[in-house]
Amino acid sequence: MNAPTTRRLTVAQALVEFLAHQYTERDGRRHRLISACWGIFGHGNVAGIGQALLESGDALPYLQGRNEQAMVHAAVGYARQCDRLSAQAVTTSIGPGATNLVTGAALATVNRLPVLLLPGDVFATRSADPVLQQLEVPSAGDVSVNDALRPVSRYFDRVTRPEALIPAALQAVRVLADPVDTGAVTLALPQDVQAEAYDWPEEFFADRVWRVARPAPDAAALAEAVHAIRGARRPLLIAGGGVHHSEAEEALRAFADATGIPVASTQAGKGSLRHDHPADVGGIGHTGTATADALAREADLVIGVGTRYTDFTTASSTLFAAPGVRFVNLNIAPFDAHKLGAASLVADARAGLEALTGALSGHRVAAAYEAGYRAAKEEWERRVDAAYGAADDSVRPSQTQVLGALDGIVDDTDVIINAAGSLPGDLHKLWRARSRRQYHLEYGYSCMGYEIPAAIGVRLAAPDRPVWALVGDGTYLMNPTEIVTAVQEGVNITVVIVQNHGYASIGGLSEATGGERFGTAYRFRAGDGTYTGAPLPVDLAANAASLGMDVLRAATVGELRAALVKARGANRPTCVYVETETADTVPGAPDAQAWWDVPVAETATRPAAVAAREAYDRHAAGRRRHL
Repeated sequence: MNAPTTRRLTVAQALVEFLAHQYTERDGRRHRLISACWGIFGHGNVAGIGQALLESGDALPYLQGRNEQAMVHAAVGYARQCDRLSAQAVTTSIGPGATNLVTGAALATVNRLPVLLLPGDVFATRSADPVLQQLEVPSAGDVSVNDALRPVSRYFDRVTRPEALIPAALQAVRVLADPVDTGAVTLALPQDVQAEAYDWPEEFFADRVWRVARPAPDAAALAEAVHAIRGARRPLLIAGGGVHHSEAEEALRAFADATGIPVASTQAGKGSLRHDHPADVGGIGHTGTATADALAREADLVIGVGTRYTDFTTASSTLFAAPGVRFVNLNIAPFDAHKLGAASLVADARAGLEALTGALSGHRVAAAYEAGYRAAKEEWERRVDAAYGAADDSVRPSQTQVLGALDGIVDDTDVIINAAGSLPGDLHKLWRARSRRQYHLEYGYSCMGYEIPAAIGVRLAAPDRPVWALVGDGTYLMNPTEIVTAVQEGVNITVVIVQNHGYASIGGLSEATGGERFGTAYRFRAGDGTYTGAPLPVDLAANAASLGMDVLRAATVGELRAALVKARGANRPTCVYVETETADTVPGAPDAQAWWDVPVAETATRPAAVAAREAYDRHAAGRRRHL
């Protein structure tokens, strides 16, 4: 009998070789599971993973980043654009490089998006102890800063022996490819172990395909859901991010066409139906449309498809107000399918929607119900037109007019990326999504600084699509560094900087909760602690130019339109900079159509906080448990 064939490689070399041979497959289409590895090198990964990536050449391409958190954001943007079927890895040094991964890892896990994290770690042999940047815990010798990644990772392992890499790597890619369990996966790699050689079985490096199944709903559960839908007079479907991840948009359209049931969308689910589909009633919840939220308040049945039901979606448990309202949840994750006391369909979104459509053959909502929500949709579209429009091209644009100008030049191919500030609310209410992946809002973690690196990831995944990163001044100042990466790698993205001289979103929230916009403006501070009206002399456009971008400044609505058109046709990374009008007299987005629970001080001396608490108590009285 011949001895098993082995290959002598270091742990780092073996891991890189292994990752280069992992694939996912769904619906007969195969994808590289790990398409590339982002990295910033320092001690802990430069002589291990760094050497292995250099030696591997094109087998696992290397991408250079400037900030560890931003590299994770770029990888997450890539994975989302690839419907979670392809992902990227991120490697860092030990110490600060590793802890900088934590925010990005949390974002990935909260949003159920795969990313593989490969931070260096301290010496497993303790031959150098303590090593530079090592955290010493007197009561636990096996703890390093990488343990901070445990609660934000769906899978975590520390590879302290070469042979331990085999089960750890297999478990890591299992989780990455699993639509239920996916998120951030961390393999902490002690720097001495990375460089240690081992005789690896050749079959460890064979092509391995991880099939992403489309589980169908249980027959009894399907019958229960169909019974509930047939018996409902005012049903409403909520499309979440799971619709996109499952590529279930056509199945959803067929369901809506057949039944006439209106479809509202979460931030992650927006675009599941085109904005001009008769059944699309727009965003739902605190940042939703009046149409969708009115339907939600009166719905006797809510059908959740691929949604986690966050507090923005449920208006902090105040939105679904009908006395006998019930829920049917279609979700591939049992944890989400059982929320709100729902009748649960644990299944793939596409498979479940197709099964529901078939089983509901001949069923349609009442004509009066359908006509009512269509009329309300038309009324809302007139409000969108008013928010987008500008009577004079020579005036400074409002934020909603910035969106209106962009809406006027994009087509089905463009991707709009945003994550935090006041823009998510305006976009959720107003944006007219034209295609399944046009609307890219990271609102599970709502992380400032996500947009620019995510735009790079999206463009890498979809090199032929125009990609826009919409950022406010506060977000831009959090994380502009990956502009350098875009310039260096020739990743053609457009960054739109919306300058309003402060934290507009949190400023509004502060005012609504009695905080009087304390600490939310970018203004000069006077000696008495108050802030003057003059903005700081900060030139973010010049900053973007200094990082290598072409910059187009727009002072008026007309100049903005011209700049956006020019930027869309550019062949290198470009920034459009616009200072917005914030006066109350200019058009803006309609006010929030539903509540959001942000507790207000129960006792206070300032009148604004006292009044805010009275309003809070009135809203909080409408909270309910759905059991």
